[in-house]
Amino acid sequence: MTTSQQHKQYTFVVKQLTSRELKRKYSRSYLGIIWSVLNPLLSMAVLSLIFSQLFRRSIENYPIYYLTGYILWQTFTGATNSAMTTLVDNKMLLLKVKFPMDLFILTRVYTALINLCYSLVAYVVMLVVFKISLKWTMLLAPFIILCLFLFSLGISYILATAYVFFGDVKHLYTVILTLWMYCSAIFYPVEQLQGFIRIIIWNNPLFTYINCLRKAVMYGTIPEYIEFLQMILWGVGMYLIGYYIFKKSKNKIMQKI
Repeated sequence: MTTSQQHKQYTFVVKQLTSRELKRKYSRSYLGIIWSVLNPLLSMAVLSLIFSQLFRRSIENYPIYYLTGYILWQTFTGATNSAMTTLVDNKMLLLKVKFPMDLFILTRVYTALINLCYSLVAYVVMLVVFKISLKWTMLLAPFIILCLFLFSLGISYILATAYVFFGDVKHLYTVILTLWMYCSAIFYPVEQLQGFIRIIIWNNPLFTYINCLRKAVMYGTIPEYIEFLQMILWGVGMYLIGYYIFKKSKNKIMQKI
């Protein structure tokens, strides 16, 4: 089989597995994929009701400010949480079918990306509702999302590898995500913070992606050079690190499974 044929075959497998994941996720839901649109809107409504008065002087269009951060955060957590257990979840399929293991991880992250596309429908509607004007800087959004995708994929490789050997990683990661969320300035302005915690947030890769998307969509400003560099380094760097760890552990994973 040629490289081109393998590529087509693997692409087909990823599409089929992604379709299966989407059907499985919404199999017991009447609204199905519509929840990918409703979920960010409902979350935005609740948080805006609580915090919009608190931050109205420092954040213009607070619902959009929150929604911008939330959809990226939801994509990252959805991708990494689901990818973490994919090798164990597909144990029988891995043993029976000779496909590269990383396809299963890629599928879970790709599924989260598809869900993001549905969430963007709600996001665009809210931009219109809150009269956010079109800006050419919005064209930077696909680049920011691509960097986030690579970052999520790298983290997913590490988590999926770790989970095979240490089941407690799932519980530990839940705690880490809680702390990570509060350090990503999803629903509050980082400018109001001082000292060490502000430094941590400014060096948080997820905050970088969120902040750059806010700049591009809400304010029509281009992220600074250092922010572009950070997005690329975090995305590509974490992907390479994650894939290297996963590749070095492949044989041990198969033996453990």
